[in-house]
Amino acid sequence: MPHDLLLFDLDGTLSDPLEGIGRSINYALTHLGFPEQTMADLAAFIGPPLDESFGVITGIRDVSVIRALVARYRERYAEVGYSENILYPGMAEVLEDLGRAGMPMAVCTSKRVDFAEQILEMFGLRHHFQFVSGGEIGTHKWQQMAALCSQNRVTPSSVMIGDRAVDMVAAHRNGLSAVAVLWGYGSPAELDAESPRYCFSAPGDLLQLRGYQRDCETM
Repeated sequence: MPHDLLLFDLDGTLSDPLEGIGRSINYALTHLGFPEQTMADLAAFIGPPLDESFGVITGIRDVSVIRALVARYRERYAEVGYSENILYPGMAEVLEDLGRAGMPMAVCTSKRVDFAEQILEMFGLRHHFQFVSGGEIGTHKWQQMAALCSQNRVTPSSVMIGDRAVDMVAAHRNGLSAVAVLWGYGSPAELDAESPRYCFSAPGDLLQLRGYQRDCETM
């Protein structure tokens, strides 16, 4: 049976957000007296929830400090960071083709929902998706997906498409198949360790999901 919904991650899957996220993280860090990080180092934090990332970067577990960092991050991100984002080449055409094939699509991202909506509108992609689910501080992505399942917006026949282990874990903990994409920020080893059902190396490979299922080859 074909999948009933293609559920896309946003950062590192539909678009490359490193510049905006990296600059906004450094904006928050410097305002609270922490040293800046290189963009290369910050690439590891594309995908996981923001509060978890700040905890790892700073080594701080004080909730009030983490919340202050998140607030400063969002201050810059809301103003300019969201727009420092690059749509992956070919992605717009892939989504158009999937839509013409009648494939239902949605977005499930750890990013706050208003930022996600803003980015999708900026790229002219919002109309492709039935809904956009955004994350909340303190909520794991698997919990976010569990809520979608409880609302019958996502079913075991849906498939989660993402570039990080957190996407694969969220899918598997909720009984969904997972698609690992290799053009984002997760390494092949990170993704392979979570045993995705499919693995694709270029956006055009997503067209294999049109109306039928196909197991992926080993990465």
